[in-house]
Amino acid sequence: MSKIGIVFPGQGAQYVGMGKEFAAQFDSAKAIFDLAGKSLDMDMSALCFDSSEEALQKTENTQPSILTVSYAIYTAVKEVLGLEPDAFAGLSLGEYTALVAADAMAFEDAVRIVRKRGQFMQEEVPLGIGGMAALLGVEREDVLKVCEEASVFGICEPANFNCPKQVVVAGELEAVKKAIEISKNYGAKKAVLLPVSAPFHTSMLLGAGEKLRQEMQKYDFKAPSHPVYSNVTGDRLDAGTDVRENLVKQVFNSVLWEDCVAAMVRDGITTFIEVGPGNALTKFIRKIDKDVDVYNVEKPEDLEALREKLKEAAHV
Repeated sequence: MSKIGIVFPGQGAQYVGMGKEFAAQFDSAKAIFDLAGKSLDMDMSALCFDSSEEALQKTENTQPSILTVSYAIYTAVKEVLGLEPDAFAGLSLGEYTALVAADAMAFEDAVRIVRKRGQFMQEEVPLGIGGMAALLGVEREDVLKVCEEASVFGICEPANFNCPKQVVVAGELEAVKKAIEISKNYGAKKAVLLPVSAPFHTSMLLGAGEKLRQEMQKYDFKAPSHPVYSNVTGDRLDAGTDVRENLVKQVFNSVLWEDCVAAMVRDGITTFIEVGPGNALTKFIRKIDKDVDVYNVEKPEDLEALREKLKEAAHV
């Protein structure tokens, strides 16, 4: 019997209209949008369905909106497929969705926390000071050399290990620009600045992590009911792991997504289902391990197609 892992996307997956069809077709999904709106005292449906790209790109809006859409779609996935996943993971922000799905935190708490998380991360580094760049075609160990050389010009650190030869670096803007140039010496096929407003997952956000630690004291966390894989360690959360502290560390440490997927495969996951806006994780997973089955559910028609495929494979 195949083991199924559910994965959730992070910041950058947002777009106007995301989740609208699910909210229209599933009462369970609509209820999540309503709960998010009530929890934040805002119209989450209007933000996700009918606002502007500019409004959605504000980090304090982006994070709760992606969490809401992903979890709303997940409720529909559970309703239609009736499956009990074997493990969860999420990229950066998506780890919060994974923890909610695994009963480690309440959804209404998570949506409040990630709104504050977005504010803290944005406020920590003034606009124009930091940046991020994607380096494609560079070996993992060489990315560390690129960052070391670029650090002569300022802070430059690996931020996201997404999949083989696709790593994001971040730090002070001048140093990140130098990293783009230096990466060419290490075989980069492409190196580009990303349209983000802060150097996420670097030491420049230590202060934001401390603010998040204080904010999280207001909320209750439990041990996950299912295995959840941590961006910080790239492995399954241990039974004794402090979930709260792990999320704090995530703010200023590299996201080890490639490691998370490899660990899930090691632990027997053979089918991955990306749930939420976009399909970036689906692409990453296919590059990490070509032998696993990967699907994504972004629209209701994706869910119907997945149901048929899983029936054929005798998963459900």
